[in-house]
Amino acid sequence: MTGYSINGIQQVGIGVENATEAWKWYRKAFGMNVPIFEDRAEAKLMTRYTSGKVHSRHAILAMNMQGGGGFEIWQYESKKPQKADFELDFRNLGILAVKIRCRQIEDCFNHLKKIGSEILTEPCKDPLGVSHFFIKDPFGNTFELRENSSWFSQSEALTGGVCGVTIGTSSIDQSLSLYQNLLQHPHQLLDQTGSWEDLPTQKLDSASFRRVFLQNNQSPTGAFGKLLCQNQIELLEYQGDKGVPVFENRDWGDLGFIHVCFDVNQMDELKSKSQNMNMAFTVDSQNNFDMGEAAGRFSYLEDPDGTLIEFVETYRVPIFKKLGLYFKLKENQKPLPNIMVKALGLNRVKD
Repeated sequence: MTGYSINGIQQVGIGVENATEAWKWYRKAFGMNVPIFEDRAEAKLMTRYTSGKVHSRHAILAMNMQGGGGFEIWQYESKKPQKADFELDFRNLGILAVKIRCRQIEDCFNHLKKIGSEILTEPCKDPLGVSHFFIKDPFGNTFELRENSSWFSQSEALTGGVCGVTIGTSSIDQSLSLYQNLLQHPHQLLDQTGSWEDLPTQKLDSASFRRVFLQNNQSPTGAFGKLLCQNQIELLEYQGDKGVPVFENRDWGDLGFIHVCFDVNQMDELKSKSQNMNMAFTVDSQNNFDMGEAAGRFSYLEDPDGTLIEFVETYRVPIFKKLGLYFKLKENQKPLPNIMVKALGLNRVKD
């Protein structure tokens, strides 16, 4: 392999008040029941985004073994996490919604309604003809459930993991090179402007948005490319006075979607290209960085509106924690055999 590869969305970071409570709900709602790590430590490298202070945190990376990205459920332990002091809507800038894959939209809708989700839209078709709907979780975060054909395995869970994100941007034209080129989502499935009945924008009185759907390549790359599956990035640009960033006057790690993280190979190559595109890393752990049982190298950069993009190159992942078994990964690794990836499910939490 030459150059770097973006292997898919590894996880979306979600700032919460109580990580244990939030994870329990996400297991029930989305089948996020396989912990890759659970760790308590100080976020020493993130002071750029935590008001110059080192804060302690409790973090859980949980996956759904049917396929897709996971959740990094993130809780401050050294301060009270802050919520936005304004009502968030789709005019804001940043991660506005997380896309979750499902097979049968009506079954998924009935399940999430039954467990008390706030229903934002009824099931309908999006501009690509895909059935979907939006909800809010008990913590105020917006999720889009959408039928999807890219899966790793099948279980009793009604959903898989993350299949994409919706990101509010002040100018899609300024952001497109980052998401399409650097993040290797070359396929543009839609670029249209108008009023959209399928979005949860009822309070905005027929507001107009430009929507661009980007998709990565189908062929999996990286050790866990098969598990992460195919994903989409939806860029949303409000055609009016732009809203403020979702984390305006708040820290990374406060309540809400704090970053979207991509699994990568060849971090140095990615760093070099990002610098050449004037999108330099703002954080880089440089070498091996432990997250409890897992280890790797991580870095961050900002999109033109300050939305945080994380990259992780994984070096070690626990297979079966009770026996101390781990995957030790090398650079340029091809997708692991399915049976090895499925071994991660040995750590599944059953409620």
